[in-house]
Amino acid sequence: MRITPIEIQQHQFKSRLLGYDTAAVDHFLEMLADELERLHKQNNELKESLARTRTSLEQMRDREKALQETLMTAQRVTEELKENARKEAEILVAEAHLEGEQVVRDAAERRVQLISEIQELRRQKISFEASLRSLIEGHLKLLDLDILQIEADEHQARLLDQVSSGLPFDKEGDQF
Repeated sequence: MRITPIEIQQHQFKSRLLGYDTAAVDHFLEMLADELERLHKQNNELKESLARTRTSLEQMRDREKALQETLMTAQRVTEELKENARKEAEILVAEAHLEGEQVVRDAAERRVQLISEIQELRRQKISFEASLRSLIEGHLKLLDLDILQIEADEHQARLLDQVSSGLPFDKEGDQF
C-alpha cells in the first residue's frame, strides 16, 4: 500500500490501557519502511537511466563536434589546395588548371559527404531526443496511474471505514 506524507502526518494510533497499540504501530512502521524502500529503488533506477542518457547525449555531441571540426579542416584544406593550384597555374597553366579542377571536385564531394553525415547525426539526435521524451512521458504517465490508484485505494478504505463504523460493539470495544 502506498503511503503519502500527509497520511503519515495525520495517522493516529488507537490508545490502549498502557499506551498505543504496538501491533498497529509496528504495522505502520513496516508499511513506511516498504514504501521508502520502493521509492529508494525507483530513485536509483531513474538516476541510472539518466546517467546512461547523459552519456549517450555527450557521445553524440562529441561526434557532432568532431564532424564540425573535420568540415572546417576540409574547408581550410580546400582553400589551401586552391591557392596551390593558382601558384602552379602560373608555372604550368594547362596542367595546373586540370589538377585544380580535380582537387575542387574531390573537395566538393567530400564536403557534400560531410554535410550528409552531419545531417544524419542531426536526424539521429532528433530521434534520440524524441525517444527520450517519449520515455520520460511514459514514466510520467505511470506516476499519474499510481496517483489514481492511491486515490482509489483511499476511497475504498474510507468506504470500509464507514461500513465497519456502523457495526455494533460491546462496552469494552470488542466487536460482536
